[in-house]
Amino acid sequence: MNEATSRYLSIADHGLIGDLRSAALVGTDGTIDWYCCPRFDSPSVFGALLDAERGGSFELAADVPVLRTRQFYFPDTNVLITRFFTPDGVCEIQDFMPVETTPGDTTSGDEAERNRVIRRVVCVRGVVPFRAHVAPRFGYGAEPHTVEAGQRDQVVFSGPELSLALTATVPLTCDDRDASARFTLREGDAEVFALDRIAPGEPPRACPRSEATEQFAATVAFWRRWLSASRYRGRWREMVHRSALTLKLLTYAPTGAMVAAPTTSLPEQIGGERNWDYRYVWLRDAAFGVYALLRLGFTEEAAAFMTFLSETAERCSGPEGGAAGAPSGPLQIMYGIDGRRDLPERMLGHLSGHRDSAPVRVGNAAAGQLQLDVYGALIDSIYLYDKWGEPISSDLWDGVCGLVEWVCEHWDQPDEGMWETRGGRMRFSHSRLMCWVAVERAMRMARRRGLPADLSYWGGRRDEIYRRIMARCWSPERNAFVQREGGDVLDASVLMMPLTKFVSPTDPRWLSTLDALGEELVSDSLVYRYDPAISPDGLRGSEGTFSICSFWYVEALVRAGRTDEARLAFEKMLTYANHLGLYAEQVGHTGEQRGNFPQAFTHLGLISAAFNLDRALD
Repeated sequence: MNEATSRYLSIADHGLIGDLRSAALVGTDGTIDWYCCPRFDSPSVFGALLDAERGGSFELAADVPVLRTRQFYFPDTNVLITRFFTPDGVCEIQDFMPVETTPGDTTSGDEAERNRVIRRVVCVRGVVPFRAHVAPRFGYGAEPHTVEAGQRDQVVFSGPELSLALTATVPLTCDDRDASARFTLREGDAEVFALDRIAPGEPPRACPRSEATEQFAATVAFWRRWLSASRYRGRWREMVHRSALTLKLLTYAPTGAMVAAPTTSLPEQIGGERNWDYRYVWLRDAAFGVYALLRLGFTEEAAAFMTFLSETAERCSGPEGGAAGAPSGPLQIMYGIDGRRDLPERMLGHLSGHRDSAPVRVGNAAAGQLQLDVYGALIDSIYLYDKWGEPISSDLWDGVCGLVEWVCEHWDQPDEGMWETRGGRMRFSHSRLMCWVAVERAMRMARRRGLPADLSYWGGRRDEIYRRIMARCWSPERNAFVQREGGDVLDASVLMMPLTKFVSPTDPRWLSTLDALGEELVSDSLVYRYDPAISPDGLRGSEGTFSICSFWYVEALVRAGRTDEARLAFEKMLTYANHLGLYAEQVGHTGEQRGNFPQAFTHLGLISAAFNLDRALD
């Protein structure tokens, strides 16, 4: 490891805290090296994760040689504890962001919009000297800022569009950019640092020890109260609940939207160019989110999520056919957390990237891609909510009908596919599959609820799609379903075939496909999406195994009746989580986490796989 890359913790060496508006990553060394304020998709204030020199950070650590550190979550919460074991004592940092909402509240208010990070340092044994260094770098490290020292324990950092107040229970010193502190703690002592977003001219809001203690207790109570709604009582409950808590952290409360991940540009390959901004809402992930949340019993979150999805679908409707008539164009694959459509992609050339993995991207050009599978994902989630949540409205049904009509007319065109390839449009099998899902699930809703629909026309299109898949997406030479029509490349996306009930999980064609995938794309339970060497995707470099595909593989084994294999594969997948049970998008060849972190899609897959495997074992 060279000097430049040694300044970075690995992606997995982090925990996540948040307040349902934004989130921060805290390293095992006690440093906050990623924090966007006031929202997930805002410019970073601390971004050392993407450039150790220019990004900015909030360092807080023992000021003596550290024997080891340990990091864990306060049980059943998203309060993060980082412990330092030194020759003379043990101290811990309790990191959390107060959630200023009442149970089930998804609206924003003055307190909820404040954005507060509290760092409570406690000495549990012996004597430990500590140091703090707070170095914000506004606007992804590109904007200047001023520093205004107030009292000895208050500093205000002001950028062009954001002001942050740092208060502490120890004296602070500052220069023209940063603030620092040094202090010593003895057993039983506690000191507090609080970082608040403030309005221009607003005085800093102090956070005395008593208030920090109260907010710690309130934050613990909030998360435990929320988790108590879970109905899951099966095996691997701790991992399932950690995934649920992570998904909740990735939720933007004012709209109910869930970001794919709280980070941008964490590399899929160190030194590679496969670096993307995931701080947006993918409709595909949203659909899986509804399924996972409903399975666990979180109906309020599913309802908020469904409201966001419903409004998205209605915004894509034209003037014809009433309030939610026929769509004027295809859905975008992703939206901003506030529902906005415009997500222009640009590169931040002044940032070197995580471990020199440039470029750093903000925005996502894939928003303009055509990915036909999102229609199936969206309509399937609406179907599940109508079945397990509450009946959908007549306006939403009109919107669904408009989307189905569009799918019936456009399902056979090429697209970029769910993997968002940048090598040109193709006729992907998974896109065909999910178009079939879109029509089939809408027909189920119509029949079950007696809703108006042109079932004869829809049924004809559904059957046409089915026959096309069976005829052109099946390779007699490979004896398997393949990536695209007329091709011979295997692709893990076909694992969705039995999961969506397109094909019986014991159909001979499917079983031979499952065997082929196992032989070519599976490595120690880890599943590659496809082989870029034989299926170019328009990007340079390699990638790791895709964790959501690994959990799909577990489910496919379960449904095929191979529960012993499924359980072993699932247990192996659990060993690839980080020390807190968190996953990035991919796993590298030495078991390291790759890509944006933590990733919602992976944790959704874990919940689904655990639920179905546990049920099969029972």
